[in-house]
Amino acid sequence: MKKGALFFAAILMVLVMTIPAGAATYTYKLMAGPMGGSWYPLGGAIAEMLQKAIPGLTIGVQPGGGITNVKSVGYQKAELGFSNACTAVDGSLGRPPFDKKLPNVKHMLTLYYQYFQATVPKDTGIMSIADLKGKRICPMKKGNTGELMSRHALEVYGLSYKDMAKVNYGSYTDSVNLIKDGHADAYLPVTTVPASSIMDLNSVRPVRLLAFPPDKIAALQQINSGYKQRVIPANSYEGVDYGVPTFGTYTHIIVEESVPADLVYKMTEILVENVGKLAQVVSAMKGADAEFLASDVGVPYHPGSMKYFKEKGLIK
Repeated sequence: MKKGALFFAAILMVLVMTIPAGAATYTYKLMAGPMGGSWYPLGGAIAEMLQKAIPGLTIGVQPGGGITNVKSVGYQKAELGFSNACTAVDGSLGRPPFDKKLPNVKHMLTLYYQYFQATVPKDTGIMSIADLKGKRICPMKKGNTGELMSRHALEVYGLSYKDMAKVNYGSYTDSVNLIKDGHADAYLPVTTVPASSIMDLNSVRPVRLLAFPPDKIAALQQINSGYKQRVIPANSYEGVDYGVPTFGTYTHIIVEESVPADLVYKMTEILVENVGKLAQVVSAMKGADAEFLASDVGVPYHPGSMKYFKEKGLIK
């Protein structure tokens, strides 16, 4: 036998010996988020954590977005993904931007809250969403929940993309660079607080965050009941010494219905027991506990996670 063949046979034998006899093997795809956001590093941390704890499990992490991920899981192109509650609810019910119901998209567990953060340089003089008319804006890429939320934010002010001078669909990094260079006027991400991209922008061009008054929040909730009112705490960003009323939604993990219930049970157990380690990756998860992770976001639970949370007395 040639040396190459011997080497390959030895490697194969090692791989076989590392998986317990009779253990099932699974190769899954986890849809995360765009580079520069919180989802991609969190996806990597979760994949690594689950692979170490569950023999035979392999998870590949792919960049994605809230809407794209629901479609990927709903069309069985991926088994796991991050999404936002408002988007996953739309997918389950078949509401726009989805063209049909995706009943096989199930909820595993809740991770943290994300905020819509309408950000402009102070020197632009923009004080309200209404002032964005005729300006150059940076929502997120199409397929990202944040991009849809940007359209809704404009809608409650009677505006649309047609009223803008230019709409740049870019990543967090691309959007910030456009504003730094004076080629855009407003950055409209949906992300955690504090957001590293906004901190980066603020270090070059001091920023202002735009508030949503109660009537606009109510109008947004008429568009999507999954939107929740929140306040970005004062001093989240240097120079922004005031609380900013805004809206947002929960980030959670979705899972395809056909993933075995016992495997989803084990995944849920591992993530709940290691939530503190995940908080080291995404600071928004600090303080999250098992009760929060069990939160009902309006999307049906996967039978595996439901069984785990019921056994722990966290859901009825």
